[in-house]
Amino acid sequence: MRQMEFKMERPNLTKPGDVLKVKETKLPNSYFYTLEHAIGMSANYSTVERLKSDQGRVVDVRETPRGFFVTVEFDE
Repeated sequence: MRQMEFKMERPNLTKPGDVLKVKETKLPNSYFYTLEHAIGMSANYSTVERLKSDQGRVVDVRETPRGFFVTVEFDE
């Protein structure tokens, strides 16, 4: 299992247990991922760190002083 963290700008867009699709976007030297439909966005990942799955299960949603963060688990 692989876990990734996504930044979410507004509360209550998803909850633990939800299965969400992920969209991959290529940058010149890296990739980033967006939880459909614009729920959250990941950090940038190098080519060797690319995600193989196109959907994952939400395991945690938390609020911090920096905003809301969603942890998603993928079958990898």
